[in-house]
Amino acid sequence: MSLAWISVAALVLAVTLSCTTTINVGILSMAMALIVGVYLGGMSPDMVLEGFPTSLLVTLVGVTLLFSIAEVNGTLARVTARAVRLCRGQAGLLPIMFFIIGAVIATIGAGATPASALLAPPAMAVAARAGIPLLQMAVMAGNGALAGTLSPFAPTGIVANGVMARIGLGGVEWQTFAYNAFAHTIVGIGGFLVLGGWKLFIRGSDRGSDRGSDPGSDPGSDPESDPLNPLETRHWLTVAGIVVLIVTVAFMGVNVGMAAIIIATALVLLRTVDEAKAIQHMPWGVILMVTGVTVLIAMLEETKGMALFTSGLANLSTPATIAPVVAFGTGVVSVYSSTSGVVLPAFLPMVPDLAQRVGDLPPLPIAWSMNIGASLVDLSSLSTVGALFLAGAPPGSNTRALFNGLLVWGLSMAVVGAVLCWILFG
Repeated sequence: MSLAWISVAALVLAVTLSCTTTINVGILSMAMALIVGVYLGGMSPDMVLEGFPTSLLVTLVGVTLLFSIAEVNGTLARVTARAVRLCRGQAGLLPIMFFIIGAVIATIGAGATPASALLAPPAMAVAARAGIPLLQMAVMAGNGALAGTLSPFAPTGIVANGVMARIGLGGVEWQTFAYNAFAHTIVGIGGFLVLGGWKLFIRGSDRGSDRGSDPGSDPGSDPESDPLNPLETRHWLTVAGIVVLIVTVAFMGVNVGMAAIIIATALVLLRTVDEAKAIQHMPWGVILMVTGVTVLIAMLEETKGMALFTSGLANLSTPATIAPVVAFGTGVVSVYSSTSGVVLPAFLPMVPDLAQRVGDLPPLPIAWSMNIGASLVDLSSLSTVGALFLAGAPPGSNTRALFNGLLVWGLSMAVVGAVLCWILFG
């Protein structure tokens, strides 16, 4: 068996184990890259590790640390609580409000998973108190968070844009974000209405009390941690830091990783947070996952193993069907695996060769189809975002029905994503 096939088998094994076990696929991928490259390919360890994405690591560490600070010191919770109060008592507006809050928080740098971790408990509690079906709330709030997941400031967006830049498709970060946000807005609002959300507007505000619609309104909760307490100096400093990050990156062209690390360090020195807690709260598992898989993908490119994947997709596709085929394929894999850690680093590098093989097509629509197809399924109960909303269901809820509903939703999004990408890019 050629080294190319062996490297492909290593990637398939890594993806399979990431779907069926709890092992961190990044660590597994790095180990496989070293074993295949050094012992079968005659490469030195340094040659294999040249594929380690140092720049991506710095960016992920900086951004996740900054928003870990904002979450640990209570800034995100306080800002969220104030936004929710704007539509208190209006049942139909509450899911829309959580969609907007999730999109904003994810877009400005938190990403879908931290935004969902923040929003899921109050969103599901508010839904229960206001008589809103939990699945409807999860669909709206979850898709809101996922709408911002490909922002140039968010971890998944950083991964996607980093890979696209590496394959010659850089400079379209905001277009990538816009297509993904549009897709999640369409499926979020469409799903909400199909599931019966329109009835909430007819019903009005006949369920729940004003106070009951506020997250953190439990009378027995810790007063110090109540998100409705006034913003303190540490919260205003954190908000200012996030604003500075957005302005410097979006309008001044500053490297997002460098800016995030400098701002996060300043916030630590200003004693806005317990540094140890903020570092501990960072998604180190995801960071290891992304960087480790990138090492294995780099070795696949070196051994021509990536060309084998590309040939397989090219043989299944025509110029008219390539967009839905790649959207469906990445969506199915992403239901069971990590979008940012496995799917995008593994599939996006195929795009230039795939576009050429199918018919010398523009590569950007294919890349956008992969991004959208992989992201749309991430509200499945098997994915982190879906699991967070499932975990946020109030005591006494029918969690089995919610689990099944989110699972069906996620699986159906592989088909919906294929159709949507065919309409947009086919």
